[in-house]
Amino acid sequence: MKEGNLVGKRVREARLAAKPPVTQEDLVARLQIQGLDLNQTMISKIERGQRSVSDYELLALAKALKVKAAWLLEGDESEATR
Repeated sequence: MKEGNLVGKRVREARLAAKPPVTQEDLVARLQIQGLDLNQTMISKIERGQRSVSDYELLALAKALKVKAAWLLEGDESEATR
């Protein structure tokens, strides 16, 4: 993953930090409730930095993971995700 692509790394971090952890499939379901049609393969590619994230996808991911969109983009590593 490129150093400048924080979103994928942070999506994975937020998913796994959730109590209980959120699977990629769970995240897909949460996004579908919001009307965003991403599949598990797309989530995996986002997390590996192989797929970019649009602005509306970023907002939906933040909402689904219960984190701030700004944290997904630029949050300090020491900041709490919740």
